[in-house]
Amino acid sequence: MDMLSNKWVATVASMWIQCSSGVYTFSVYSSVLKSSQGYDQSTLETVAVFRDIGSAAGVLSGLLYTAVTHNNNYSGYFRGPWLVHLAGAIQGFFGYFLMWAAVVGLIERPRLPVMCLFMLLSSHSITFFNTANIVSGVQNFPQFSGTIVGIMKGCSGISGAILIQVYDTFYKGEPSTFLLMLAILPTFIQLVLMLLVKIYKTNTGNDKKHLNCFSAVVLIIAGYLMIIIILENIFSLPLWAHIFTFILLLLLLASPLGIAIQAQKDDSKGFLETFSFESNPSMDNIESMGASSETLIAKDLAYHELPSGEDQVNVALDDKTLFDEEGMNLLQAMCTVNFWLFFIAIVCGIGSTQAVINNLSQIGQSLNYTSVEVNNLVSLWNIWNCLGRVGVGNLSDYLLHTRGWARPLFIAITLATMMIGHLVIASGFPGTLYVGSILMGICDGSQWSLMPTITSDIFGVRHMGTIFNTIAIACPVGSYIFSVRVIGYIYDKEAGGEDHSCFGTRCFMLSFFIMASLGFLGFLFAIALFQRTKRFYMLRRLKHSLK
Repeated sequence: MDMLSNKWVATVASMWIQCSSGVYTFSVYSSVLKSSQGYDQSTLETVAVFRDIGSAAGVLSGLLYTAVTHNNNYSGYFRGPWLVHLAGAIQGFFGYFLMWAAVVGLIERPRLPVMCLFMLLSSHSITFFNTANIVSGVQNFPQFSGTIVGIMKGCSGISGAILIQVYDTFYKGEPSTFLLMLAILPTFIQLVLMLLVKIYKTNTGNDKKHLNCFSAVVLIIAGYLMIIIILENIFSLPLWAHIFTFILLLLLLASPLGIAIQAQKDDSKGFLETFSFESNPSMDNIESMGASSETLIAKDLAYHELPSGEDQVNVALDDKTLFDEEGMNLLQAMCTVNFWLFFIAIVCGIGSTQAVINNLSQIGQSLNYTSVEVNNLVSLWNIWNCLGRVGVGNLSDYLLHTRGWARPLFIAITLATMMIGHLVIASGFPGTLYVGSILMGICDGSQWSLMPTITSDIFGVRHMGTIFNTIAIACPVGSYIFSVRVIGYIYDKEAGGEDHSCFGTRCFMLSFFIMASLGFLGFLFAIALFQRTKRFYMLRRLKHSLK
């Protein structure tokens, strides 16, 4: 059992749970939900918004995580991140199961508010295992928060593509069965693995090397899934080929366990070497010098020179919070300008991308894409989303530690790129839906990865789960504005016939122009946040370089 009690096994367990979460799969079953319940597009958008509310409004999961992990004290049985996973698993099962029962007619067709409640329950479960896995990961690897968040968010990003592969292999053409699979499979995986996710506050010099291996595995899985999707578009694969590719996918998903075993061996070897040096008196001097350096960093409020010949920085009293590991609570954070600049930027960013993924099926249909092509678009969105999550997580860590780049700058860059994606899709030319979805998938994943990382940077780790889940409420706020008040309203005005369908570029062109315009507004707010936190991140780099 001791072999399973380390931060590396906890990381692998978190990765597997994230890979089963099934985000960005609404487009797979939205058509059967719409037809079986007799919804028009605006009504379907309302249900989709409750999916976004549930998947982003994770304040309860943050509060629960803080309560059950306070001081990392697991002396009582009802302590630890596993309780957060359990709460999420229960919600996910009942939400998806009741939706499936309504679609197949097992229960009487529910009224719209009841269906919205089912959707809210199913998607709200995502916030619980996101919080448990991400915050535990940041506490296990505090020096590489961007990398570990990128890994966890990357696994979540490809989870939809993974579950679609399971669906295509065993249940293709039965979207109602996909709902039942979402109720059973993720719940089972969480219940099996949740006890392995714990907090181990130990740091070793090889952490980054092994974390990079985890990142590489996630990217390899994403690339493998993309190859499968391309092959499925070109050829009609027989059942044995689907089973073979699915077995290879399972082997790739199992590979992080080998990395964890090697990492634990390296940690044990490093511990033994460190222990053997403790008898050397000279080491005491080195340790005391390290302690003195930390004291100087925290107490010196006058003047510092950054490494590599960069500009010199004056440190004011307000910058002492840089060295406060506890940070702010939720109310303190909400009283800052930085919180609201960040919040509005996310409304304009993730809010619009969520509106696009929720409507990807209808956008595809209006542009004469087949249902198979739409499902492939959803899978490709998951893959590019994963690339954004993992890539920007690693890149932001690297540029922060080497150049002192403030992470909010990446929010501004992704918002600018997202504007281009909206305009590309609005053009309506053949193939532009693929190009636009790639751009927005990468940007959406990047922002989901940056959100918890920037939160832990600016507001501290102690209440990180509660604060970043509060900021994530910006997602359903933006999704409601863009999905219901913009896309749904314009679509229904252009639609005709009893099936409330619309065909042609006129269905969504104006909506994408509006989202691109508001994306520019978000870009301005992100630039303002960057300017306000630029010196703060320079000081973080100074602290990291002196450790």
